Amino acid sequence: MKNLKMKAARVAKDMSQEKLACEVGVTRQTILMIESGKYNPSLGLCIDICKALGTTLNDLFWQEERDET
Repeated sequence: MKNLKMKAARVAKDMSQEKLACEVGVTRQTILMIESGKYNPSLGLCIDICKALGTTLNDLFWQEERDET
């Protein structure tokens, strides 16, 4: 599942994938893979991303439960 919340928060901060990657100590490709849903980051990396974007874990990484009715 794509992480559109993370991408939106990054864009709202006028931050490139490269800049976010530098701030949290990973490669731009890692940020790309997280945003595209191809990589599940560690809790530590999630926290670092939230700090860099000025948001919370719930805001960026909590997935709403889908109604299966």
